[in-house]
Amino acid sequence: MTPGNNGENTPSAPQGDDDPFGYLYEDGQAAGATPPSGGGGYGYPGPRSSYNQVRAVGDRRSYGQQTYGQQTYGQQVPQQTQQQAYGQPNAHYTAPEAQPGGAPVASPQYAPAGGGRGRGPNTKGLLIAAIAVVAVVAIGIGAAMLFGGGDDKKDEADAGGKPSQAESVKPSEKPTKKPDKKVVLPETDAKALKLEGGTTTASDVKGAKAAGGVYVAGFDKVGAQVTWTVNGIPKAGSYKLWVNYGVPGKDSNATILVNGNKQTRPLNMENFSGAEEGDWEKGWTRTWALVQLTKGTNTVTLSCAQSDLCGTTGANIDQMWLKETGSAGS
Repeated sequence: MTPGNNGENTPSAPQGDDDPFGYLYEDGQAAGATPPSGGGGYGYPGPRSSYNQVRAVGDRRSYGQQTYGQQTYGQQVPQQTQQQAYGQPNAHYTAPEAQPGGAPVASPQYAPAGGGRGRGPNTKGLLIAAIAVVAVVAIGIGAAMLFGGGDDKKDEADAGGKPSQAESVKPSEKPTKKPDKKVVLPETDAKALKLEGGTTTASDVKGAKAAGGVYVAGFDKVGAQVTWTVNGIPKAGSYKLWVNYGVPGKDSNATILVNGNKQTRPLNMENFSGAEEGDWEKGWTRTWALVQLTKGTNTVTLSCAQSDLCGTTGANIDQMWLKETGSAGS
């Protein structure tokens, strides 16, 4: 099959004008089929182009080479061989102010970077501001450490400071037991004692503390004794029996009886003053012994027994008084 020949299978064209497309076929044209007037009728190209014209592969020319403006339709537009550089002005661009009647455009004004008189950044002001900030922070930390003390000293600061409202409210203290009223225990002197066994009162030796310097003399032989009736003992228990006495520069002692009962230890009447032998006036001193008393009234007796030193040394008895245990005799 050659160009322009459609082969044996080409349908036969109808006679006359029955087939509007008969002019496309050779036998139709022989039969008198004519194309529409004005070129290619029914949207088909005119006689200048055959529908089966052979074209090279890739040829995009349209039928009839119709043109639109200066460019032929179907003709490829050559690509721009050189791209415009970024930032370079367009050769075809005309600035608005260059056009006729265009308003002048003022160039933008920029302030100096330093903010003053065209100089650089104000580094001195920034440095002063930074130093001020650091100083404020340092003062704040110092004040916190001084007054707050931090987490590790907070408890110490609170303990040494004012108590909080919760801490200031203290529970009421339990009423403490009032101390017992001080009990004044009895005391006596030579004039109030019961004298037995040859004892008598005297005032020859100076230094006795009883009123008028009166003391009990004659307590220098076996059987001599003095008795004190004690009233107002608050409770039963152990008490100190104090005795003011005088010896002639020698040691002496005597038996103690409480309510007729002999006490375990005798009354020690040593020469505590250090007087020379025979010097009664310098031999005045005092001593004490524990006695067991009952509540109320008791009798306390000093007796010169056979085994006591008072039978040979002798002693003068001035005063007697009681004290609670653990207290001084004066």
